[in-house]
Amino acid sequence: QVHLVESGGGLVQAGGSLRLSCTASGRTYGTGWFRQAPGNERERIASISGGSTYYGDSAKGRFTISRDNAKNTVYLQMSSLKPEDTAVYYCAARTVVFGEYDTWGQGTQVTVSS
Repeated sequence: QVHLVESGGGLVQAGGSLRLSCTASGRTYGTGWFRQAPGNERERIASISGGSTYYGDSAKGRFTISRDNAKNTVYLQMSSLKPEDTAVYYCAARTVVFGEYDTWGQGTQVTVSS
């Protein structure tokens, strides 16, 4: 069974940056970053699979997803952070080719102060 470990969350002022990391214990076939704020539905903000990336509207132009295959780690570089980016951020991975996101990390809190 693959496990995901996230790190990099914290408290940052508006306009600041954070980098989240998601390290997998085994082979995955695509990784996504999701977030959920209190009272809101979980949303996918970015994902990477093979050579393709996806960004949700809230991430476009401010966030960058990347992968270090040697470290089996996916990063989410977040810049120009806004208070509305405050949420618990989760990474999720596919462990089956063309499957659903079936493995989730524990989540990391990101808080952006105004």
